[in-house]
Amino acid sequence: MKTVYTCFSTDVIHAGHLNIISEAGKYGKVIVGCLSDKASIRYNRFPTVSEEDRMALYGNIDGVDSVVLQNDMLYDDVIEKIHPDIVIHGDNWTTGAESAIRSHVKELLESYGGQIVDVPYTYNEEVKKIDLQLKEKLSMPEYRRKRLRQLINLTPIVKAMEAHSGLTGLIVEKTVIEGENGKLDQFDAMWISSLCDSTAKGKPDIELVDMTSRFRTIEDITEVTTKPIIFDGDTGGLTEHFVYTVRSLERMGVSAVIIEDKKGLKKNSLFGTEVKQTQCTIEEMCDKIAAGKKAQLTDDFMIIARIESLILEQGMEDALNRARAFVKAGADGIMIHSRKKDPSEIIEFCDKFREEDKTTPLVVVPSSFNTITEEELIEHGVNIVIYANQLTRAAFPAMQKTAEDILKYHRAKEVDDRLMSIKDIITLIDEI
Repeated sequence: MKTVYTCFSTDVIHAGHLNIISEAGKYGKVIVGCLSDKASIRYNRFPTVSEEDRMALYGNIDGVDSVVLQNDMLYDDVIEKIHPDIVIHGDNWTTGAESAIRSHVKELLESYGGQIVDVPYTYNEEVKKIDLQLKEKLSMPEYRRKRLRQLINLTPIVKAMEAHSGLTGLIVEKTVIEGENGKLDQFDAMWISSLCDSTAKGKPDIELVDMTSRFRTIEDITEVTTKPIIFDGDTGGLTEHFVYTVRSLERMGVSAVIIEDKKGLKKNSLFGTEVKQTQCTIEEMCDKIAAGKKAQLTDDFMIIARIESLILEQGMEDALNRARAFVKAGADGIMIHSRKKDPSEIIEFCDKFREEDKTTPLVVVPSSFNTITEEELIEHGVNIVIYANQLTRAAFPAMQKTAEDILKYHRAKEVDDRLMSIKDIITLIDEI
């Protein structure tokens, strides 16, 4: 009897999955792989059911002979172990980013005479409704809020990209590429930056945009996406106000807020000592962190302390002293910032911090020191990397050049070849 293998990552079984099992049974013994949590977050969407429960779910399907855990999205582990005669899959993997996985599986199978069977993907109202329900479940506050902590434990480094609108949120949500060795890659989380939020509204980055307005940006993004959100809380404001911000962010399903150890009129950190910026005392920042932790109602939410000592040229020891104190006060993570193009002082801080603290998550924002790779950051103990403003910075020159050329040529034809089609934009937006 032939061995037939298929892999699922779903939380809910619908007609499409049952059709795959039915077709597989026509060829022989059916083995179902459960794509592991670690592989799922790179491949598709974040699972809301543990891999153990998903394995049990698949094992209860009529026609399934056995279930195994698949740890590699490219199937290397299961094909080496099982040597299936046939791998069966919906034909949705013949196009797009997933086609790279299919090509790799085909090559593995052909090395010993195995084959792929592509089954027509099931499109109907029931499947569409279940897919929508899964997406809605992922976007619910109680599921979204805890996902950042889960990601820190599941992946070597959490990659967050800035989003400042529903549309940019969709770009972060849906951008998937074929990375090294044919594996798929995507962003893990979204960063809602005060700089980008202010810039999108044409306002200076001085905490001028009030929290009510910034919360509306969060709502615009959470309505159309599912990935966890890290919120730029600037200084956090007065401690009495910060506790309400924490409660509001928790309620909306935000995973973390990052607040910096400065006070007074906020100025962008990349100005450094060129403009007057006042760093608060260690005690003031600790009091704010402790008050925020006391106010939060769930264990999921994270308060991350951003240290400005290197930006303000206060020295490495000051930065480390603050990190120690902020962790002791209850901070769930430390963000260290620098405006130097050379990442050496960031690396030095991370190495020294990790010598004495092996577990507290470390966050970096490589806007100025942008030559450092994610792999290098992982080597120095970094858990989260935030690409804090690149979408905003990419959009502005493109829009400005387009506007200039339309004025120059008195028509839009000359700019058309560098514009995304309206059809492609519309397909980015899901219809109910």
